[in-house]
Amino acid sequence: MEQKSNAFLETEKISTLMRKYAIPCIISLLVAALYNIVDQIFIANASYLGSYGNAANTVVFPLTVVALAIAVMIGDGCCAFVSLCLGAGRKEDAHKSIGNAIILCVAAGIILTLIYLIFMEGILTLFGGRVNEETFVNSKEYFFWITIGVPFYMFGQAMNPIIRSDGSPKFAMVSTLAGAAVNIVLDPIFIFGLHWGMKGAAIATIMGQILTAILSIWYLFNMKAVKLGKSSFKITGSLIKRFIPLGICSFLSQISLVAAMAAINNMIQKYGRLDSIFGQEEYAQIPMAVVGIVMKFFQIVISITVGMAAGCIPIVGYNMGAGRKDRAKELFTKLLLTEALVGFIAMLIVEIFPRQLITLFGAANESVYYTDFAVKSFRIYLSMIILACVNKATFIYLQSLGKAFASTMLSLVREVVFGVGFALLLPIYFGLDGVLYSMPVSDVLTFIISVIVIIYSYRELGSNKGSNKALN
Repeated sequence: MEQKSNAFLETEKISTLMRKYAIPCIISLLVAALYNIVDQIFIANASYLGSYGNAANTVVFPLTVVALAIAVMIGDGCCAFVSLCLGAGRKEDAHKSIGNAIILCVAAGIILTLIYLIFMEGILTLFGGRVNEETFVNSKEYFFWITIGVPFYMFGQAMNPIIRSDGSPKFAMVSTLAGAAVNIVLDPIFIFGLHWGMKGAAIATIMGQILTAILSIWYLFNMKAVKLGKSSFKITGSLIKRFIPLGICSFLSQISLVAAMAAINNMIQKYGRLDSIFGQEEYAQIPMAVVGIVMKFFQIVISITVGMAAGCIPIVGYNMGAGRKDRAKELFTKLLLTEALVGFIAMLIVEIFPRQLITLFGAANESVYYTDFAVKSFRIYLSMIILACVNKATFIYLQSLGKAFASTMLSLVREVVFGVGFALLLPIYFGLDGVLYSMPVSDVLTFIISVIVIIYSYRELGSNKGSNKALN
């Protein structure tokens, strides 16, 4: 007997749908971000690891984001495509695209794990792991164990948006929360109790990721709007070519962070050696550790931003598939206003309470140089975070409209051309401070482009001639 459909996406109030879909998505992404952040907090407060462990965590972090980028490309792309299919009544394409996404995710996880294990030392060197010897040793230990969990991590993250597209955002949230809870409980046991150091932090993370993957597998056998069968897992190139482009924006938004971190870490390493303080061996790891922490806070804020926008993908996709541009336009307005509010609150926090933020990451165990550089980093690097939130929301919304190419190109400009370009250019003139300036400069320039895109999108959505009978 066929389960209930997702027709309520066309009739229920937009504000209600946003809460129903965005909040679980935000929590899921926040929890995913907290995996690495929680590790860093416990590592930073372990006196035998300190800033060396923090720096090692910063080195490895972008490499976990590579795995996340591939996973969300598959998952978000499939989510957007499934939502469009369900809105248009094409359930055959919906279940087959999910089956193909599962196969792609498993294969990608295994391949990435092998690449990481084979080329470990070279990869860590590329991302600044050799800032000093102790940081490199900690990086290798943490990276090895984190790599073992990559397939489970990728599977859980890819299935999360797919589960949301099936009309179960709460289950998607709970499965991620359960894994994070395991990580939070095991981290202090392994790091402080058993003194396993970086290995302990990584193993705690892996255990949480395995639980999330298991819960996701259970859900796949109990889906509501879509039912999987043997035919779902037959590789269909035509479907893959249709849903993967819809996830490219999500991929770029993540992978660009990897490119930016590689550029930033190497610039920190290069120009840190020229600094009178951080050029000393015992302080060399501080800028890398601090910038990593600042980017973790940024990741928390962006997780909220992306969560709100990505959570709305099924709503927008369904309504566009059903010809309801009026509802898609209303959602866009509410989304932009909410994202701007989130960015404003985040900006107030980093400008007013930077010392309190850095205290969470072991500042009490470090030199005054650690705290001073952290305060400056928070205030400069994240000074335009409100614009970053609006930019992200705009790009992801285009993705939900099925405008994969436009979304991809805009993300490419922001994350690679501006993000990496200024990270490499500005330090030449401003030294270590140039690394910090690269973020706000990129966000201001990108916002100018976003304004043009927003105006154009409003005009296009305003051309709708369809019915307005549904609740708004």
